[in-house]
Amino acid sequence: MTNKARIIFAGSPDFAAPALKALLQSPHEVVAVLTQPDRPAGRGRELRASPVKLAAGNAAIPVLQPESLGEAGIQNALRGLDADLMVVVAYGLLLPSEVLALPRVACVNLHASRLPRWRGASPIQMAVLAGDSETGVCLMQMDEGLDTGPVYAESRVTIGETETAGELHDRLAILAAELLGASLDGILDGSLIAHVQPDDGVSYAPRINKSDGIIDWSWSAVEIDRRIRAFNPWPVAQTSLHGKLLRCWSAELTGDIADEIASGTSVPGSVLAATRAGITVRTGDGTLLLTRVQESGRNQVAAGEFGRARDMNGAVLGK
Repeated sequence: MTNKARIIFAGSPDFAAPALKALLQSPHEVVAVLTQPDRPAGRGRELRASPVKLAAGNAAIPVLQPESLGEAGIQNALRGLDADLMVVVAYGLLLPSEVLALPRVACVNLHASRLPRWRGASPIQMAVLAGDSETGVCLMQMDEGLDTGPVYAESRVTIGETETAGELHDRLAILAAELLGASLDGILDGSLIAHVQPDDGVSYAPRINKSDGIIDWSWSAVEIDRRIRAFNPWPVAQTSLHGKLLRCWSAELTGDIADEIASGTSVPGSVLAATRAGITVRTGDGTLLLTRVQESGRNQVAAGEFGRARDMNGAVLGK
């Protein structure tokens, strides 16, 4: 193979943009970008291009936005690009076997977990939700399974005790781009060998829905804290106060058991205190301090400010 490979890049969200930029800084040629069609977004529901499309446009790279890769027309267009490699990062569309077979070397995918743990759509959120102490990114050769292909390389990171999925997402996006840059030439010249994933340790990360953010205050404080961090910035953990939606953006584990819990005079979801530090809530096991909240239609604010501006006496969240 020549030193300058022809590469198709397929990706859509913010997570994929650093990997595209890494390819653009390499000696290889990105001959086209596949990304999701423009979608309605924001309150005005105006069509919005994906972050990858914007990055490709700035580099004057041809952009293809099919609704599906199953049609003969798009497959012929991709075949005509005569690609050596296809790099896929959070693209969002299924690649049929006909597309997987097009590049001369391989289709490779950057996945935000240490495979085979957290195969699927939401590996970052699930790692936080499960309380994993570490995660990472894998560069794998794609096959027709769900993140089941052999792995070329991986990088690991420790998950911070208070880290949100959004913060972890940003770190892993940079790590993924670095891993791609370090592995690219080895994949192209055949010196980097992909290894089959182990059968042990397989788990799945299903797609997250808005309803997943609803807090059940009978859960433990640890579980609720993880949920708040896992669903920041989307879909955002939520509860209700006096029948109105209340989003919970951040919280802290207090590490103590309030007298009201010990005496049995409160129920899970009960507001035990509203101070400058925030809103202390009883859970099924322990107490949790909400530190940033947001009423529907308003901006998020410090929970201490929110609580002191309202009568929280006797309030029970989630009722």
